[in-house]
Amino acid sequence: MTSRSNADFGKVAVLLGGISAEREVSLKSGAAVLKALLAQGIDAHAVDADPSTIGSLRDMGFDRAFNILHGRWGEDGVVQGALESIDMPYTGSSVLGSALSMDKVRSKQVWQAIGLPTAQFKVLHTEQDLDGLIEEIGLPLFLKPACEGSSVGVGKVESADDLLEAYRATALVGDDVLAEKFMSGAELTVGILDNRALPVVRMQTTNTFYDYQAKYHSDETQYFCPAGLSEDLERDVRRLAERAFTSLACESWGRVDVMLDEHQQPVLLEVNPIPGMTDHSLVPMAAAAVGISFEELVVRILEASL
Repeated sequence: MTSRSNADFGKVAVLLGGISAEREVSLKSGAAVLKALLAQGIDAHAVDADPSTIGSLRDMGFDRAFNILHGRWGEDGVVQGALESIDMPYTGSSVLGSALSMDKVRSKQVWQAIGLPTAQFKVLHTEQDLDGLIEEIGLPLFLKPACEGSSVGVGKVESADDLLEAYRATALVGDDVLAEKFMSGAELTVGILDNRALPVVRMQTTNTFYDYQAKYHSDETQYFCPAGLSEDLERDVRRLAERAFTSLACESWGRVDVMLDEHQQPVLLEVNPIPGMTDHSLVPMAAAAVGISFEELVVRILEASL
């Protein structure tokens, strides 16, 4: 477990809920984290966070924050900056790492600049940018909001006739839209703990792709850990995930999503700086595969804030 005394942590605010489209998932993640911390005797308290509460954490007697907010505001550097402004330690990545990793476009631009493989993409600012998109990227393709997580607003386009409607639906989220080449291989994810990769998890869903429903509600989604990769490929995927994570200035813990292309080579999709911690979540599953219980995982994440 840990050699730390619970007193070292002081009074811990578990920041959950928030104001993003991922509020429901954050409430579930936060409840699980709070339960685990309390079970370890840590003085932890739930704080349903919004812009009016963050600046008051010191006044409420808190010493540090376990940030389990998902999506905009809580995961993209805003809350991290607010916590730094009141000199409060917090879990997870800093302002820069949070902001970079939540921005799918800039994540990919960083990876391209340092030679890491990522799926072919194009940034769509307006409907006019759809011209020539299919010829450039091919079908099927994915449309994603640039700055959302949990597959919010993601759509798969399999026909040219569906492109405009799908673009408009994704653009409603309010971001630029990322058009990304479809990868035909396995969907993989790599949990990161203490800046090191955990075992690879492979996902298999009956849905069109690993969408919000498949992630959080479906009982038919299958998870495999070990992922069934060769020893060499498992090693390569984990190394790639670590490089992708640190290249975006991410710290401590998170999750890197990867797919295999038609040649069974790993290709980076995105980094999630504050992954889910629900009963369907993947970082706890990967940690369990190497003997780390959920409670130990949560305490180790908190310990990094020391």
